[in-house]
Amino acid sequence: MLDVVIGGGGYVGLSLALALKQSEPDMKVALVDLRPRSAIENDPRASAIAAAASRMLDQLGVWHQLQDDAQPINDMIVTDSKLHDSVRPVYLTFDGEVEEGEPFAHMVPNNRMVGALHDEAVREGVTIIAPESIDDFSTDAASVTIRLRSGEMLHSRLLVAADGVRSKLRGLAGIPVNRWDYKQSGIVTTVAHERPHNGRAEEHFLPSGPFAILPLTGNRSSIVWTEKPLEAQRLVNGDEFTFEIELERRFGRHLGELSLDGPRAAFPLSLTLARSFIGNRFVLAGDAAHGIHPIAGQGLNYGFKDVAALAEVLVDAHRLGLDIGAAHILERYQTWRRFDTYRMGVTTDMLNRLFSNDFDVVRGVRDFGLGLVERMPFMKKMFIGEAAGTTGTTPKLLIGNPI
Repeated sequence: MLDVVIGGGGYVGLSLALALKQSEPDMKVALVDLRPRSAIENDPRASAIAAAASRMLDQLGVWHQLQDDAQPINDMIVTDSKLHDSVRPVYLTFDGEVEEGEPFAHMVPNNRMVGALHDEAVREGVTIIAPESIDDFSTDAASVTIRLRSGEMLHSRLLVAADGVRSKLRGLAGIPVNRWDYKQSGIVTTVAHERPHNGRAEEHFLPSGPFAILPLTGNRSSIVWTEKPLEAQRLVNGDEFTFEIELERRFGRHLGELSLDGPRAAFPLSLTLARSFIGNRFVLAGDAAHGIHPIAGQGLNYGFKDVAALAEVLVDAHRLGLDIGAAHILERYQTWRRFDTYRMGVTTDMLNRLFSNDFDVVRGVRDFGLGLVERMPFMKKMFIGEAAGTTGTTPKLLIGNPI
């Protein structure tokens, strides 16, 4: 009998497995992942890792493996303009430190982060079953019976779904979702530029949606570019020259000549919120529980918050000799995470609606609001704390403490 089976081998599934195994080595933890180990290395994206998440990764023993590839975000500027405007006024600026010497975020390549988590989980004794998938499962009062695609059966006290925003396991559990299609796509790619970025992140609010320039190591930046789906597909599938022309119109020339430094991809954007985060011996974590707009760059970090909270709840119960799959144990996790997640989902939804339009009256109101925030240091400090993941009731791992 296993203690926990995790479906999904991304950053959420791997960090949860690692956190449980490091905290309680006698726990029997297995992770089922559809992808082979080699697929992890082919992810071209990079993510903003908030200060709280980097503390957790440090506690899990992987941050030191990422530091050579981690680019601190030293400051951030926010502009709001039309695409053809020759000048983009800066309405809001943020300094990048939560504490002295600690940036509020780092940019880290996804393949390096997930690869480091995978290797550390293997070293700690997590059983990784890949490439494999969960075909079905059933629960009773004492356990979960899990059927793999190969026909193998697993028996566990708890099943955790960490298999992404289109979670198959969530569907098998019969948990409904509230979903809103933004009719937008997020284009992601990496660009090289002539001049150094000096660790500055930029968010330009344009009529089609936010255009984010996020610093990477060297003279490179990660781009997250919001467009209407048809336009996004045209840009991603078209020739490189056209793409670079359209990119430069949005990026500008302040960092000199631009060139693509990685593949282009487009992902549909939507708001997806599970109506419950738990079921009978079943838990949702990460994007399986909540998929939010990238306008605030918090999707990945909210997944790490789920991991830290769920690991703490399960480890506490295990140490007390309690049934980690019992409803009242899982309810503690849901109470901890659900409201916070819904709040961020609503916030990102409102921000996207407010900034993804070209109405002059709305533009005037929002620019006035940005200007007010710029003149209120306590408000800016609050926003930095939110971006760093240090607000609210913070799980131990996100403070940098062991469970």
